[in-house]
Amino acid sequence: MERSDFIRKIRIGWFSFSCCEDSTIVFTELLNKHYDEWKKIIDIRAARVLRKKEDLNKLDISFVEGAISLQKDAEKLKKIRKNSKFLIAIGSCACTGMPAAQRNTFDKKTKNEIAEEVKQFNLLKETLPIDKFVKVDEYVQGCPMDENNFLDVFDKYIKKLS
Repeated sequence: MERSDFIRKIRIGWFSFSCCEDSTIVFTELLNKHYDEWKKIIDIRAARVLRKKEDLNKLDISFVEGAISLQKDAEKLKKIRKNSKFLIAIGSCACTGMPAAQRNTFDKKTKNEIAEEVKQFNLLKETLPIDKFVKVDEYVQGCPMDENNFLDVFDKYIKKLS
């Protein structure tokens, strides 16, 4: 048996809100590249791209992609934060809100034109980055996220938890 057989794996979640999910694609490609190494140290408890059911209990690291445009998403984000030791904002939308939040910049006429849809879909008045709702421990910028920056942050938090 290897040493890793006796060590608790680090429980991670990957969550995506309002965005194009391009960082999820990058993450999936990284899983392909690093599978043999990562399968020994991480336990993916939530990631829609990989599993149907999400387990939000006692997550070590949550990676959150996308901005928040719905109250129900804000509530889920708060639940994710409550159940995570560390929460990392992934990609431009999670870090800054943009480009998912571009409706925030519309002129008054355009905002009036979309007011019915905003109401119909129960959208928040504005689309906001995740740090407007919860504490964020680290930011990985980019649209999609910068792969090397992600790997540096990933390694940093894996070492903190090992």
